[in-house]
Amino acid sequence: MNSKFDLRSFISKLLKNATITNVITVGITTLIVSGLGFFKEIVVADSFGLSELLDTFYIAILVPSFISGVFLGSFNSVFIPNYVTELKTGKNIGAFQSTSFLVTIAVSLLFLIFAVLFTDVYLETFFKGHTLQYYELVKKQFYYVAPCILFWGFSSLISGLLTIDNEFRYSSIANIFTPITIIICLVFYQDQLGDLVLAIGTLLGSISSFLFLIFIAFKRNIINLKRPDFASVNIRVLFKQIPAKLSSSLLSGINPLIDQYFSAQLIVGSIAALNYGIKIPAFAISIAGLALGNVLLPYFSKQVVDNREKTFRKLKTILKYLIIVSLIAAVILILLSSPIIWLVFERNAFTSADTTIVSKIQQMYILQIPSYISGLVMVKFLTSINKNNFMVLTSLISLIMNIVLNTILIELMGVYGLALATSLVSIINSVILYLYILKLNRSNV
Repeated sequence: MNSKFDLRSFISKLLKNATITNVITVGITTLIVSGLGFFKEIVVADSFGLSELLDTFYIAILVPSFISGVFLGSFNSVFIPNYVTELKTGKNIGAFQSTSFLVTIAVSLLFLIFAVLFTDVYLETFFKGHTLQYYELVKKQFYYVAPCILFWGFSSLISGLLTIDNEFRYSSIANIFTPITIIICLVFYQDQLGDLVLAIGTLLGSISSFLFLIFIAFKRNIINLKRPDFASVNIRVLFKQIPAKLSSSLLSGINPLIDQYFSAQLIVGSIAALNYGIKIPAFAISIAGLALGNVLLPYFSKQVVDNREKTFRKLKTILKYLIIVSLIAAVILILLSSPIIWLVFERNAFTSADTTIVSKIQQMYILQIPSYISGLVMVKFLTSINKNNFMVLTSLISLIMNIVLNTILIELMGVYGLALATSLVSIINSVILYLYILKLNRSNV
């Protein structure tokens, strides 16, 4: 009876912890959103298999995704901790918001124009040896996907405001619109949209997400725009952190481009195979990573202001339990890799031969789950204390290691080597980050 009582008390105590409740809320929401996204992948696999159209779509969306993740994502990451500081100290949040929105607009438009102007150079440099029809198919889809950059930029900033306001559900739910619009386009309008079905579905999804988030933000009254102030203390700190965070994200963001470059040298379908192979690991990572990352960045940012030493201790505890759970999950997924791919993807255009290839690729990617999730948490922690400079070094090391390992392993293992290289780089990166955090803790920096 006592043990039962203790268990109930323990669970009750956990649920009363706001941070744990937020992680669970985001985790459940992310599970639902990722589940729908996974269903979208099943529909895509059913329609296209490992086809040229899918290869060209992944190439078309690569640069917009890269710009969003690297440039806009970097700004959003440094925005959250410094906005929290502004809330606790300066209180001039209206000027801070206006300045941040202006920067987002400027950066989004700048890179949108840059991406459109240099599409031909990019294709001819990184994806040589394909037919004119292949390149035209990439560009045709790219021109519909490129405007997503602007909507992703606004959505990222508004999501940051919502998470700071402890409203994690809606910022997570916003990701549901893109898989919904792609599924609708595939099921009902594939014949009408033809080769553009995936690109148009992606664009409509980004617009829908933005409209949803802006509606929630105004409803919760968290948009408070005033005259921009580029000279405020916390804005200056934010701008000082941007180069380091941007450099780190840029170096990290190049890795998918490197992988795409190497996979493009292999047979047609290799790019699609890699993308299918990473779906399950990405699904697991997105549930844990987004739930923890979205909650812990504002959490760490708030806690560090109050008690820095205590925050270091909490990080170590989080990492310990996180690694244990993710290791167990990784072992299970590796053992069930082939049945999962068969169950999820194998039908119509996706053959049993495709299942064999993709399941092996998936096993290589699964190896990175513990290190990727723990590394993501450590990056959020370092961002919350404005220690972005060191992450430039780790990202540079990861980039060099990725190129070296890709070159070696692609000769030994073909497309499987690219997936294994990604996991090895993730493990090395996480070890380096943890050693640096230990050093910071000992020196009280």
